Amino acid sequence: MNQQKWKSLLGLANRARKVISGEELVIKEVRQNRAKLVLLSKDASDNTRKKVTDKCRSYNTPVVHVESRYELGHAIGKDARVVVAVTEQGFAAKLKDLLD
Repeated sequence: MNQQKWKSLLGLANRARKVISGEELVIKEVRQNRAKLVLLSKDASDNTRKKVTDKCRSYNTPVVHVESRYELGHAIGKDARVVVAVTEQGFAAKLKDLLD
């Protein structure tokens, strides 16, 4: 499947400094309409999931779910990340295609 592809692409986006990680920072990017796509891990806490999805819904920011926080973190060279935002349209569109 596109498992490896989306991780490589997210890694590339991260190296291009187009990825923001961490709940507070992601929500800030969404509020400022800079987040083009939000990736949320399926193992996020209910509280975090609700906060992020509600915020994204009110700002019309697409959200895609990925299997785990470790997968998400690993893709950007960190330990574990529950939520990341992609701030560049090209990367966001391609990632969305790969993850849908």
